[in-house]
Amino acid sequence: MISRQMQAMLGQNSVIRAMFEEGERLRAEYGSDKVYDFSLGNPNVPAPPRVEQAMREVIDEEPSVMVHGYMNNAGFPDVRKELALTVSWQAEERYRADQFIMTTGAAAALNILLKTVLNPGDEVLSFKPYFSEYKNYVENYGGVLKLVATDPETFLPDLDALRAAIGEKTRALILNSPNNPSGVIYSEELLRGIQAVLAEKEREFGNCILVISDEPYRELVYDGAKVPWVPKIMPHAAVVYSYSKTLSLPGERIGWLLLPDSIPESRDIYRAAVIANRISGFVNAPSYMQRVLKRAHLFHSDFSVYARNRALLLKELPAMGYHLVKPEGAFYLLLKAPNGDDAAFAAKLKEERILTVPCTSFACPGYVRLAYCVAETTVQNALQGFRNVAGYYREQGLL
Repeated sequence: MISRQMQAMLGQNSVIRAMFEEGERLRAEYGSDKVYDFSLGNPNVPAPPRVEQAMREVIDEEPSVMVHGYMNNAGFPDVRKELALTVSWQAEERYRADQFIMTTGAAAALNILLKTVLNPGDEVLSFKPYFSEYKNYVENYGGVLKLVATDPETFLPDLDALRAAIGEKTRALILNSPNNPSGVIYSEELLRGIQAVLAEKEREFGNCILVISDEPYRELVYDGAKVPWVPKIMPHAAVVYSYSKTLSLPGERIGWLLLPDSIPESRDIYRAAVIANRISGFVNAPSYMQRVLKRAHLFHSDFSVYARNRALLLKELPAMGYHLVKPEGAFYLLLKAPNGDDAAFAAKLKEERILTVPCTSFACPGYVRLAYCVAETTVQNALQGFRNVAGYYREQGLL
C-alpha cells in the first residue's frame, strides 16, 4: 500500500528529527536542564512584540471573512503590494505585487517552483553541504539532485566543480546563503563567479539555468557581514523567503516566492506557480498570517542571544582543541569529528547528553552540526561535556 518513494523514505527519515525525538526521550529521563539539545534549528527567542500586537489587531479590526477566508491563490493583493514596496527598498530594485506569491513557508515556495519547472529526469544542483530536504523536494517531481563540491576548509563553492557538474539536463541551481548547515555566506565576488559559469553553460547548451536563492537566514548575520541580493547579480534568479527565523514563527508556515521579470518566461512561470500552489495542496498561504505580516513584516526578533552563543562557542571550543568552521550567519556551526567519524562523535557527545546532528546527512561527513539557537544556559552548561569528550579524544592522540 505504501509507494516505493515513501518506502525508501521510511528507511532514511530525517536524522535531524530523529535526534530531536531522542532529545524528548532524554529530557523525560533526566530533566530539560540536564539535556543540551543542539539538534533542531528551532528559534529560541520569542516573536517580536509587534507580531503579537498585530495578531490581536487583525482579529479585533479586520472583517472575519477576510481574516479567515479564501483569496487569490497568490495571496492577498494588498499584502503582496506591501511586500513589493519593502523588498524594492531593501534590495534597491523595483518589484511589483504580481511578482510575489505568498506561500506556506519556504518549503512550500521551493516545492511549487520545482513543480513548475521540472520535468522527470531534469537535474537540480546544490552545493555541499546542503539542507538535506532539498533532495526530497527535487525528487517529489521526478528531478535528480546533483551535489557540487566546495572547498573542504571553507565550504565555499568550487567553480571548477560547478562547471563540470552542469550538463544538458541541468534545470536549476539552489543557493542557500547564509548556509544551513555551515553558516557561511557567499560573497558578491563569489556569486559573480558562479554567474559567469552559469552564463557560459547557458550559451553552451542553449537553455536557461534557473537559480533558486533560498534565504530564510538573510537577516541572521554577525560581525557586520552582508548578504548580497542575488537577483542583482544573477538575472535568472528567483528568491524563496520564510519568516520562520526572522520573526521566530516556524510553526506558522508563512513565506513568499519572488519571480523577477529578468527570468525568461517569468510571467508564464508565475501563473503556473500560482496553479502549483493550489494543486499541491497548499491552496494558499494562511490568510490570518498574511494579514499579520502586512502589519509586522518590517520587524524581526532579538537575535542577540544567538550572537552571544556563537561568540562563546567560537571562544571555548577551539580552546579545547576542536576544529570548527566559523559561521558568518544563520545559527549553525560545523564541528569537526576528531577521529573523522561524525556518527561516532555524535554518539560520544550524546553520552554527555549533548545532541548534535552527524553531517553525513548534509553530504559533509566528518562533521557534526550544532544549532545554537538555544538558551544561553544550554551552551554554558554543555561546555563541561564538550571538555570531557575532548579529553577522551586527547587521550587517544586524536585532538
